[in-house]
Amino acid sequence: MSPLLLPLHGIGGRQDLPVPFGLAVGGAAVAIALSFVVLGLAWRTPKYRGDASGKPLPAAITRTVDAVWFRWLVRLAGLAVFLYAMVSLLFGVDRLTNPIFGFVYILVWVGLVPISLLLGPVWRTLNPLRTVHLLISKLLRQPPSRGVLELPTWVGLWPAALGIFAFTWLELVAPDRATLPVLQAWLALYVAITLFGAMLFGDRWFAAGDPFEAYATLMARMSPWGRRTDGALVLRRPLENLDGLRVQPGLVGLVAALLGSTAYDGFSNSSAWIGWAQNSGYSMTLLGTLALIGFILFVLVTYSGATLLAGRLSDSSRTSLPGLFAHSVVPIAFGYVVAHYLTLLILEGQRTLIYLSDPLSNGANVFGTGLLAVNTGITNHSTAISVVQVLAVVCGHLLGVVSAHDRAVALFPRHKALAGQVPLLVVMVGYTVGGLILLFST
Repeated sequence: MSPLLLPLHGIGGRQDLPVPFGLAVGGAAVAIALSFVVLGLAWRTPKYRGDASGKPLPAAITRTVDAVWFRWLVRLAGLAVFLYAMVSLLFGVDRLTNPIFGFVYILVWVGLVPISLLLGPVWRTLNPLRTVHLLISKLLRQPPSRGVLELPTWVGLWPAALGIFAFTWLELVAPDRATLPVLQAWLALYVAITLFGAMLFGDRWFAAGDPFEAYATLMARMSPWGRRTDGALVLRRPLENLDGLRVQPGLVGLVAALLGSTAYDGFSNSSAWIGWAQNSGYSMTLLGTLALIGFILFVLVTYSGATLLAGRLSDSSRTSLPGLFAHSVVPIAFGYVVAHYLTLLILEGQRTLIYLSDPLSNGANVFGTGLLAVNTGITNHSTAISVVQVLAVVCGHLLGVVSAHDRAVALFPRHKALAGQVPLLVVMVGYTVGGLILLFST
């Protein structure tokens, strides 16, 4: 994110937190350790049934959501917003009053989380590139699922994981990332690769290769809304929804890219990193790229190592365990996103909505919001923000522990289920402490 925008941590640094730093970190670690003990004593059989569970919504709601006219209404709405934003990208002025920067970095990237949480996997229908591909397929009179080649199953989510890295590199590392030429170049590559992949492999490519759709799909698993295996729209417990996440190649890499990049975001704003990097004599771009890769690899290696060790301790097959437990890292990533981006979304999201009334920065007021001012009242509540940040990190990890425990008692022999969870618990406690340290270090 451009340094001229509000730092991604929002407001509230170490000095603003309502409890001492050591107490917050120690308390979080103890809370997670105690939750592990309680779960081990009281939660001895698996309770989640994934996509087979859920209370059906009224049939009228399912019929409406599945209706052709309704889906096209959502698709065209997403396409219209996309085309409107492209006016700013292609014809707007190259300064921060251009709403395209906030649109991409805030309303889309950060906004995907609350949208997916509140509405479920709606991005699959809203995705403007899916709609463009669907229209092209209709024009060519061929099914959108048909491509020139069959997408190999081993590809899985690896293209989306690479896309997550590419976007977070743009957002956090790339020089001049808040200038039109850089953003235009990145988005042109993104659109070209995504549409070319869809024409080559069919619409399966969006789930496998579109980083925004893969990200939104993961976050939608934290929503209470879902679709049961019989096709009915249902209401279910979020962690039960998460339990239905399908294991496939690249899932662990995708989760590691999300969690590692968010952790790097916090680290890159720390005074220690900024001071060292600026005085090192090396390029900030080079150092930032290496650090971003390092954070992602750290999550990938520590998580995979913990799950493989869990298999050894529980006498279970080890090769498939990283994918089987990957869903338990999603709540952790969700907590990190809330802690790091909440105030950014609230404050800079308002500013972006104001700027969208004037896409060409020529004094227009398309939506009547151009003369509004940003409501900065949230900045008067730094203690409350700090509490929310800490709770987001801690609660995300607690939910991760619950998800991991339920999967462990389903996979491991009962008498070794607890022993098998110890390595993953240690890693989760480490992530919790590290996340809180990053919040305090800004």
